[in-house]
Amino acid sequence: MGAPLSAPIGIDALGTRGPYRSLHRSPVTDVSGREVAELSLIPALFADRTLRAMRRAEPLPADERIAAIVRAARIFAEDTVAGLPPEAYAHAVSRVAGTPVAVVRAALRSTAERLARVDESVRASRPAGTVDDWHDPRALTGAAVWARRGEVLAVHAPGNHPGTHSLWPQALALGYRVAVRPSRRDPFTPQRLVTALHLAGFGLDQVTLLPTGHDTADSLLRNADRGLVYGGADVVRRYAGRPTVLLQGPGRTKIVVTADTDWREHLDTIVDSVSAHGGAGCVNATAVLVEGDPSALCAALAERLGSLTGLPPEDDGAVLPVQPLRTARAIEAHLLRTAVGTRSWLGGNGIVHDLGDGSAALLPAVHQLVRPDAPQAAVELPFPCVWVAPWTPEDGIAPLRDSLVVTAITRDDTLVDRLLAEPGIANVHVGSHRTYFMDPGLPHDGYLGEFLMRSKSVVRD
Repeated sequence: MGAPLSAPIGIDALGTRGPYRSLHRSPVTDVSGREVAELSLIPALFADRTLRAMRRAEPLPADERIAAIVRAARIFAEDTVAGLPPEAYAHAVSRVAGTPVAVVRAALRSTAERLARVDESVRASRPAGTVDDWHDPRALTGAAVWARRGEVLAVHAPGNHPGTHSLWPQALALGYRVAVRPSRRDPFTPQRLVTALHLAGFGLDQVTLLPTGHDTADSLLRNADRGLVYGGADVVRRYAGRPTVLLQGPGRTKIVVTADTDWREHLDTIVDSVSAHGGAGCVNATAVLVEGDPSALCAALAERLGSLTGLPPEDDGAVLPVQPLRTARAIEAHLLRTAVGTRSWLGGNGIVHDLGDGSAALLPAVHQLVRPDAPQAAVELPFPCVWVAPWTPEDGIAPLRDSLVVTAITRDDTLVDRLLAEPGIANVHVGSHRTYFMDPGLPHDGYLGEFLMRSKSVVRD
């Protein structure tokens, strides 16, 4: 367990001329309400000037970009960065975001691995018929060149899991300059990563950290060529219809278990899919649809998930997310309202475990639905909360739509074909695979390169 921070950390903006400490600063508090950091919020003029300077900047050559990201991977994982060694960084994130410290440590390692393999990821996203550069000899007779759709990417970063920051460095690898707006729930991870990239060889005008209020955040997206935005349903509604913005909204990830398999043989997979990494990620299972009576599965899930205990997030044994007590109570009230009409197997009397310091752990919940298309099945909450419903082949795949991941525990190849053909399902795992399975080179919600790049026909002398 890391030592608590002795004094508030100053988190400056990192602009094209270096650190900038604004007169307008926002306190960053931990889950108990104690101030642990002070975040400099930049004015709109600073943001506009920064993006203009970044657009004028020339990217590093491709091989130098990849090499610098690989160097940054080691710095990010191992060195003291922005004044914090790795363990102090993990402690700060766990206390502020409420993410179990073991999850933060694992994300530190996995992010470093994905950065070290960034070339693999960006090459996997490139169409097989394209070349990287118009100088390629194949362009003498005509070739498709993989080209950027713009120069600057703005990222509205999330705070629910530090591992989400492993994605946007792919844009740097492709030659974009990247401006990151950190979440106040976790400003430490983007600060650490941007600083590591600077130390590894990226110029100040290649990648910046721009903390802002909401108004300036919108101007960042307007003035950038491309935007990457994370958030809930409200954020999706706000930016829906903007072709230059890629939305990373609720995952509404699901598992379907057909009658030709025995769910008891896959219980570990189902439990882990619901609860791993604190159960707060978009790739954690929100709903489980089972062919037949789901009661026995509900009972087994309630027994397994009910054994998880609430601990302070910096405790090495913590596995559940922690929120300020008032926030936890609001989440609990929302759950209880939403669950009206369902059968509660776990969490029906509340999910708040008061830790006695102004914070609370969110205990798991299991609720049984009467049908697979019940509205609760689409409700995603930031802790291990799962809705279990009966499903039949006659219900089809309609209840499985609008899902980031569907794990299909089945021997029914026709069902798998239909899941893969469904545009509203981003990823399909067949068999006993955790919903949170990811690997460098595989798309998350499509390849980021599909959004950032395009193919251009080139023929040259």
